[in-house]
Amino acid sequence: MAQDLLGEEGIFFDDLNKLRALEPDVSQKTTELKEECKEFVNKIGQFQNKVGGLIQLVDELAKETETEKFKVIGARNLLKLVAKQREALQQQLQALIDEKKMQLERYCIECEALSKVESEQNEFINQFILQN
Repeated sequence: MAQDLLGEEGIFFDDLNKLRALEPDVSQKTTELKEECKEFVNKIGQFQNKVGGLIQLVDELAKETETEKFKVIGARNLLKLVAKQREALQQQLQALIDEKKMQLERYCIECEALSKVESEQNEFINQFILQN
């Protein structure tokens, strides 16, 4: 009965018969909640460590990806440059071929003209010899 009167006034006895301002059930639940909060905080800390490691790993992979991306862009630009150089060389060689063809045509025409002159001169020589 005395405990009931004290309970009405907000004073309680715990399991060790110590005087408390909280009900024993509330005190026990508070202690349990405190322990659960500590576990939760520890788990959150572990989670943050794992997430931090994951973020660091992702950042490293992003940097490596950027590096590889720049290498690929450089290689692609080099490939385009080589293709353009090859095309320019091909155009130069085609121009040289065309020039040589024109030179060959001139030489053929010149050869025909010289052959005609030679045959005319041979004919003139033969006529000259026959007349003497």
